Amino acid sequence: MSETAVDPREIKGGLKRVIGRRMLMVFVVGDILGAGIYALVGQVAGEVGGAVWVPFLVAFVLAALTATAYAELVGKYPQAAGAALYTNKAFGIPFVTFIVAFAVMMSGITSASAAARAFGGKYLAEFVSLPTLVGALIFLGLVTLVNFAGISESIKVNVVLTLIEAFGLLVIMVIGVFALISGDGEPSRALEFHPANGAFLGVLGGTALAFYALLGFEDSVNLAEEAKEPAKDFPRALFGGLAITVVIYVAVAFTATMLVDTETLQSSTGPLLEVVEVAGLSFPPKLFALIALLAVGNTALINMIMASRLVYGMARERIVPQVFAVTHPTRATPWVSIVFTVALAVILVSTGDVGGLADTTVLLLLFVFALVNVCVLVLRREPVEHDHFRAPTWMPALGAVSCLFLTLPITGREGEVYLRAAILIGIGVLLWIVNRLIVGRGEPSTTPSRP
Repeated sequence: MSETAVDPREIKGGLKRVIGRRMLMVFVVGDILGAGIYALVGQVAGEVGGAVWVPFLVAFVLAALTATAYAELVGKYPQAAGAALYTNKAFGIPFVTFIVAFAVMMSGITSASAAARAFGGKYLAEFVSLPTLVGALIFLGLVTLVNFAGISESIKVNVVLTLIEAFGLLVIMVIGVFALISGDGEPSRALEFHPANGAFLGVLGGTALAFYALLGFEDSVNLAEEAKEPAKDFPRALFGGLAITVVIYVAVAFTATMLVDTETLQSSTGPLLEVVEVAGLSFPPKLFALIALLAVGNTALINMIMASRLVYGMARERIVPQVFAVTHPTRATPWVSIVFTVALAVILVSTGDVGGLADTTVLLLLFVFALVNVCVLVLRREPVEHDHFRAPTWMPALGAVSCLFLTLPITGREGEVYLRAAILIGIGVLLWIVNRLIVGRGEPSTTPSRP
């Protein structure tokens, strides 16, 4: 039996097992909901025309394929570090492990940075006029304070924000039902395709954008070491969370395009606020704008929590210097990793825009997802003693192919996105070289060690 066959309840370390199944599902739903659906509906509409819901549905199917791989791997190896841990166990090549970990970390930070930039758009303008960068930096400061307070406190804040953002989307869904009953809007528009380059390429481009709104499930696997029963709870929370969110997404997308024309949605930085403003069912625009801001905040909070936990996990695997595994003596949070990740976020917020950062997030994670789908098949040669979910072989295989296909320029992704991703990976290569000079050539451990 491989030494990786470790019962999840026997793993000990600096993080506390405090997250149950229900809270875990709330975390998954809260991570998926948020900035993506509140900000990207208009951009997706620009790709396909009125049938905005179609790319969200296709993106869900593709995301579900990769989710099966994560569900199996989390059950086998319920430890922090996620994709980096799986890559390390599957291939044992320190350089590949580091680059995967770095790509995932940067995807979380770029996603949080995109959310921070989105914070200063039409939703914030309902209350105050601030330079986008100033609002984004203040926003990042608040997120960092919550992250530092502790995982229990952070999850509680996440639960509250998830309920608020879900309520906002429920408002949109109720508006849609009311519009159908009263005869308002144009339901036929939600079935129309008006892509510039044909229906197939339009849906493909829209799916690549919509995928950003479904990336959140990847973050949740990094909480494996803080879940009470990860092997049992993660598959149910993961698939349940994805199912809940796709129903919400399709309904919201249908409502948006039914009530607001494609051109208005595409040009707005607050597309769902456009829906509220034209709805026959009255709802205070300022209240909805506040809900949207909190939803964007939730996205950033979860991404920054996961980025810091990922760095912490890498440090425990001796992939990066172990100083990143240092936890605060009273809060039990990886404070060094938190400081490091927020510093990177500040740089990105200061130099990027919402669209570019979101596209970079998707591109980085698609490569990671493809590799994770391969890892789950490779690691079947190393069974573990405890029970866990097992994915049908064809699902991760198809998941790997679909993820690689979505990375191609045929999706309409701009060249600067590929350049930005290449630069970020180049920085990772440079950090790897520096780390090897400082830490030495010791192999990363196969099981977590105490920080």
